[in-house]
Amino acid sequence: MTQHRPFEGRVALVTGASRGIGYGVALALGRAGAHVIATARTQGGLEDLDDAIRKAGGAPATLVPMDLAAPDGIEKLGEAVQQRWGKLDIMVVNAGVLGMLTPAAQIPAKVWNEVLAVNLLAPARLIRAFEPLLRASDAGRAVFTTSGIGSQRSRAYWAAYGASKAGLDALVKSWALELQGSSVRANLLDPGRVRTRMRAKAVPGEDPQGLPHPDDIAPAFLALCLPEETRTGETIDASAAA
Repeated sequence: MTQHRPFEGRVALVTGASRGIGYGVALALGRAGAHVIATARTQGGLEDLDDAIRKAGGAPATLVPMDLAAPDGIEKLGEAVQQRWGKLDIMVVNAGVLGMLTPAAQIPAKVWNEVLAVNLLAPARLIRAFEPLLRASDAGRAVFTTSGIGSQRSRAYWAAYGASKAGLDALVKSWALELQGSSVRANLLDPGRVRTRMRAKAVPGEDPQGLPHPDDIAPAFLALCLPEETRTGETIDASAAA
């Protein structure tokens, strides 16, 4: 481990790593010495990430194209990580879907199922699959991407997304309490407004050039992944942490 490669020798799982915030965080972790296990539904985006990590001087990433909502995929990934590394040092749960911005009474069951499956149930399954591996690390760190639209504040037409994030907040804070006395730390990070595809879909009239790039947010995630990080069960505002 060096000042420029503080994650040397550490294994990091990043979900939603093919673009946006997940891509930026995975690239930053790889550049800083971590071996990155990158998951996303888009194979091409994962391959681009691997190329970028290698160009930055990092080790080749382990690419796992998968849909987090698919049955047994997360559990099989946990088994594979157990067999190959026997531990997980870092878990960044970033994958998310927006769903529909529409009145709550008009949201179809299909949309509810997708949003909850990716934004809430997948994190719960990741916790179940990877808690033993995080505990096997000398300093397991888990960071979950959340949003101010949820438990902190509500907004009309954001019912599905907001409910899923409120549930995520409750899940992670409860889990963090259960981890007391262990070497594992679990936190939520609210990136705020960021130049991502999801943001463009949610606010189509907004000028993206006035928003922070995902690479600008990555350092806030990496700070929570450091072995010396002591915070747990907290929601960190990335704009305040910058």
